[in-house]
Amino acid sequence: MQLSIIIVNYNGKHYLKDCLESIYVHCSSFSYEIIMVDNNSTDGSQEYITLNYPEIKLFQEKQNLGFGKANNLGVQYSNGNNILLLNNDTILLHDIYPVLKEVKKEEIGVVGIYMFNADRQYTSSVGKFPKPLDLIRLSNLNEKREEFITGKFDKNSYEVDWVSGSFMMIKRKDWNLIGGFDEDFFMYVEDVDLCKRIHNLGKKIIFLSKISYVHFIGFNTSREIKLITGYKLFSAKHFNLVSSILAEICLKINYVYKKRFKNIR
Repeated sequence: MQLSIIIVNYNGKHYLKDCLESIYVHCSSFSYEIIMVDNNSTDGSQEYITLNYPEIKLFQEKQNLGFGKANNLGVQYSNGNNILLLNNDTILLHDIYPVLKEVKKEEIGVVGIYMFNADRQYTSSVGKFPKPLDLIRLSNLNEKREEFITGKFDKNSYEVDWVSGSFMMIKRKDWNLIGGFDEDFFMYVEDVDLCKRIHNLGKKIIFLSKISYVHFIGFNTSREIKLITGYKLFSAKHFNLVSSILAEICLKINYVYKKRFKNIR
């Protein structure tokens, strides 16, 4: 089994058909399995998968485990030599065998690809590891290279700090080395944390620009408070005491500004 595709679902029934059918089209050149962990959906997702996709290994949870913990559970029950974490609200647009070929290289840790939003517009799916002062504005963590701003890429492959957890491929042996997602993160920033720990092993995080997917939900400003919470936890885990205190101050300023001037709760 070359690849285990792990999908965490929470009330995403209306996305599942397009997501799964795109897998069947674009993963036909290699062996794979699909593992779905359902976080106690109430929209009929579990029944829909059981009836229409009996070949999928479905694990039905009694509560919402969060993104990281549910993915960890899915990987635990999978068998592939490599792992693809894929959001339920995605559609693959290209054969992903080149991604599988890339991630098999010993020096490569994690691979991500070109992302479109729901309007089929380029949206960055990578970012920079934070430094304490960066956290006063989360936009400071955006990749500043021109290609990543415009979406016009000259090269096929770029080394980056982190890639989005909505499409993230990793070797099982590297996943096992770091123990998967840190379950202290319920949702948001766990992908940054995972890439940081892979980076600390001396592995490269790679973005492939010629292979793409659609991610329907993506990022919106209503989630910024959860991102602030996630980066506070990231700072506590990866910064020394002085830097983590500075980061917390910057995040507090960020939070107060957003509540007062952007009315984000």
